[in-house]
Amino acid sequence: MLEKVFYNEFLKRSFAEPLEVTFWDGKTKKYGSGTPKAHITIHKPIPIREVKKNASIALGEAYMDGTIEIDGNLEDLITSAYQAADSFFRNKRFIKFLPKASHSESESKKDVQDHYDIGNDFYRLWLDKTMTYSCAYFEKPTDSLYQAQENKIHHIIQKLNPQPGRTLLDIGCGWGTLMLTAAKEYNLRVTGVTLSQEQYDYVQSQIKKYGLENLAEVRLEDYRELPKDEQFDYITSVGMFEHVGKENLGEYFQTVSTHLKDNGTALIHGITRQQGGAVNGWINKWIFPGGYIPGLTENIQHIVDNGLQIYDLESLRRHYQRTLEEWDKNFNRVRPEVTEMFDEQFVRMWDLYLQACAASFKSGNIDVMQYLISKGPSGASLPMTRDYMAEKNN
Repeated sequence: MLEKVFYNEFLKRSFAEPLEVTFWDGKTKKYGSGTPKAHITIHKPIPIREVKKNASIALGEAYMDGTIEIDGNLEDLITSAYQAADSFFRNKRFIKFLPKASHSESESKKDVQDHYDIGNDFYRLWLDKTMTYSCAYFEKPTDSLYQAQENKIHHIIQKLNPQPGRTLLDIGCGWGTLMLTAAKEYNLRVTGVTLSQEQYDYVQSQIKKYGLENLAEVRLEDYRELPKDEQFDYITSVGMFEHVGKENLGEYFQTVSTHLKDNGTALIHGITRQQGGAVNGWINKWIFPGGYIPGLTENIQHIVDNGLQIYDLESLRRHYQRTLEEWDKNFNRVRPEVTEMFDEQFVRMWDLYLQACAASFKSGNIDVMQYLISKGPSGASLPMTRDYMAEKNN
């Protein structure tokens, strides 16, 4: 009885849209006015102490193991929770006791490999053929995911105003699409660093496949281990600073400054929050160990503190929402194959992760920013208007 009282109060406050809930005793209750947007079935009580300890973890795990079933659009339901003024995403009563994360070099390597070394075969099933695992850039509503990822790569490189023959460092190079495009199509000499063995092996094979040994190299190492005297004309880093930890953000931007030549230009692309830094307990526990989403002003302060200046700042929030929606469509098309590779709990976990992230971008809870920064007077080596950013590479 106490559990029903608790859940009744909890659900009444947690969603901005009306919904229906069927409890473990078979009784159904409606919350909010109007036609329900979703139906939630709770097959058995989730311990109150677990919900109070961390609602995100408790509810996420209940969805993973099938204790909670959702009839309706999961992304919209989670968006509704973000929009509710007193939901479990906002109420500090339900976001305590977040696990502490270490970001030593050994722990960072383990965190990266726990996520990215699930296997190239897994990611190949639902990413596009560029194997790009970051926000795409939809120049047109009709762009395919593949086209949008190609757009993003060129959008980033063109912002640097790259000159042939110069050098580029890609911190957290992933499966190498950006660095290899910079070598093949912009004639830059590129170096990529990653902590993922799977990504390193893949990039090595691509360098050999395209005969780029004289222009490209990839290193399996921590970005903090780069030789201090090694500098580059350009630096890119996509989807990286979310993994370094709050305590290491200053060191991360110091590394960018150390390895960027005077008057050099860097494009730093990553998830941030306009409302300030945050973590999500469930995502940290199950998807991205050690993750931390920095606040917008937090990043800006680190950029300034390390002798760098911002030339341009662009939000791609809506682009990432659509990227995640496209990934989730792809993921669900290959759901049987993923279930065979892993199990049903893993599939439910990843489906929840992709849709929850889409909802977080949709609601404005998180954002993704491209920081175009320079070492020296802001943009001294760049054109005075943004027109050059849209010029296509020929």
